[in-house]
Amino acid sequence: MAENYEARVDVTSPIQVLQCSVVTPEAPVLDMPAEFVALPLYDGELGVLPGHSPFIGRLGYGELRVKADGRTVRLYVDGGFVQVAGPVVSVLTNNAIPAEKLSAAVAAEHLASARARKANSPELLGIRDRLEQQARAQLRIAQHVGTAG
Repeated sequence: MAENYEARVDVTSPIQVLQCSVVTPEAPVLDMPAEFVALPLYDGELGVLPGHSPFIGRLGYGELRVKADGRTVRLYVDGGFVQVAGPVVSVLTNNAIPAEKLSAAVAAEHLASARARKANSPELLGIRDRLEQQARAQLRIAQHVGTAG
């Protein structure tokens, strides 16, 4: 059975890679080849491998992971959009911060501040919810990466 499978696999073709670009309004943040990209969509997480179908999606607040050459680059992204077209993953976001630059203490302070905000109108409630989601995502990433200060 394994012989049949191995006979059909083309081992001479090069390994496919993606090109991942992350851009904010201020500047490009990341542009690198990738074997795998994990994206925080507003309604869940999406993993992209070479050969993924074309896709456009809305990003949420969370961790973007780019795996290449045995290492993982982690960024906090602050909403935006993603487009997968062929081997290119394009991320347009308001803010992208390397995970190692996030502080769990600062994120915890932001979360406490957001929770304490008064929200007596639909607009203020929306702002408070957005600030809480951002702070929770930053705190989760900072704790995962292990930055305490």
